[in-house]
Amino acid sequence: MKRTRKKRGQRIIKKVSRASIKVSEEGKEHVKENLIKRFSHIANIKLLILEWSMLVLAIIMLAVTQAFWFSDSYSENVFVSGGTYIEATLGDVDSMNPLFASTSSEKVLSKLMFATISTIDRSGHVGIGLAKSIMPSEDGKVWTVTVRDDLKWSDGEPVTSEDVLFTVNLIKNPAVASTYNANLANVKVSLDDDGKVVFTLPSSYADFDSALNIPVVPKHILENTDPKTLVEDSFSTTPITSGAFTFNAIQSGASAKEKVYYLSNNPEYYKGNPMLNSFAIHTYEDKESIIKALNDGSVTATAELSAIDRNSVSSGQLIEKASSLNSGAFVFFNTASEVLKNKDLRIAIREGINVGAIRNEAPDTKALDYPLLSSQIALSNYPSLPAYNFESAKAKVSEILNGESPNVNIATVNSGFLPNVTHTLADELKKLGFNTNVIVYDENQDFITNVISKRMYDILVYEIELGADPDLLPYYHSSQASSSGLNLSNYRDALVDDLLLGARDTLDEDLRKKKYEAFLEYWVNNVPAIALYQPNLVYYYNKNARTFNNDVKLVTPIDRFSDITDWATVKETRNKTP
Repeated sequence: MKRTRKKRGQRIIKKVSRASIKVSEEGKEHVKENLIKRFSHIANIKLLILEWSMLVLAIIMLAVTQAFWFSDSYSENVFVSGGTYIEATLGDVDSMNPLFASTSSEKVLSKLMFATISTIDRSGHVGIGLAKSIMPSEDGKVWTVTVRDDLKWSDGEPVTSEDVLFTVNLIKNPAVASTYNANLANVKVSLDDDGKVVFTLPSSYADFDSALNIPVVPKHILENTDPKTLVEDSFSTTPITSGAFTFNAIQSGASAKEKVYYLSNNPEYYKGNPMLNSFAIHTYEDKESIIKALNDGSVTATAELSAIDRNSVSSGQLIEKASSLNSGAFVFFNTASEVLKNKDLRIAIREGINVGAIRNEAPDTKALDYPLLSSQIALSNYPSLPAYNFESAKAKVSEILNGESPNVNIATVNSGFLPNVTHTLADELKKLGFNTNVIVYDENQDFITNVISKRMYDILVYEIELGADPDLLPYYHSSQASSSGLNLSNYRDALVDDLLLGARDTLDEDLRKKKYEAFLEYWVNNVPAIALYQPNLVYYYNKNARTFNNDVKLVTPIDRFSDITDWATVKETRNKTP
């Protein structure tokens, strides 16, 4: 039985073996017949093979491209929280107490670290800051401020109306000598029964809320400090803050006068937690150092340069942004000087200088004809300006001066286009028969003290801030024609004084417009100044950063921080939300 099964198995194995050999031989014949023997035909169909190969390659490439396109359709690079923004500023920081901020560096630190009672919003108008509301009485003499109830200092203590009252009284104290003192002169301040801050003015002031754009300091830290020694207090070097950022540390820079001030974001900030983890202010002593830092990538941005520095900013990583400011460049005639006290002479000069040629020295700026901006107040009637007539003006000048050529001292500062503008003005005056002496000063406290305060010029070419709201009293009222005032023309006119006071006092918008229209008639006819152009803030920043939005309207350069919570330096790829 076993032998039978064994023989049967052997027969089966032999059959399978013979079948396998047969299949193998037939396979070889099939491969030889249908593949190997056909290789000789490839030459006849090589074009067809190439075409098919190209088609397959094209299909693969299209598939890959489609994959990339599809990826872009559901993902994008977006700015996210994190990172550090480094801004280069000009000038030393003698104190981080915001009540003493005077240099550009100090003003930037003040804006980033301290909330203000009112503030300039993104639209360029006065809005509420740490105040919940700012309400005037019907006559505009009493203003009541309600402080937000959700504010905190960086040490966790609440910001209260007591802090506001304490700050205002410090500012008003002559021993403190704060830069904000002029805003609150003769203003009384107190708390009412509800804990609201009440400001009582000596007269009506329609735009007093703009004067409240002042930083608040903590009473619980400074109440026991002698006002006379306030600037020396440790608060000036390690401040407790309430703004978008809190103080972190100071580091020395490459040179003795360079410092880096590191700030950390404040999660308790009333506008929300900033996207940036930190903000660093790198102070420099000159613009050349700032340009070098920009070009080598040491800093993210700066607002300290102008369009005239464009050719020096060589890094391809930088973007230049220009934003109009509520400021004006003017030619101020010192009406108290021996030469220019004659109104008819000023009128002749206005007629005889080519204002267009002077403005050409300030390219990419907006021409300015009057000391009021349409963004401040929309007037219906503007007085006509005299047309340029050199020959007529020269004859008038010669007649008034009896053929003499008096010396005219022209002062300006080394900022932006002002030096070039001033030299062109001097050339225009020489054509009219004047001997001119141009002096270009450094823009610092010495210039304010020794030139501006003492009115040491016949003509001053200078930029002034015009503000969010119209208020020309500081620049043309007789009371401001003093060493402490800003009436740079020493202009005095009793009727103009009444118009400016009336415009400031009234809450009636139509009446205010009529008073300003009347004022402009005097301004054009008496020529205390000539308007030239509205300057820009020129901001250079790294293209990989997000800075202030193009929709933000700037009143002053510092208002670029109005949307600081949205600034960013870090990007990452994220899927789009359907």
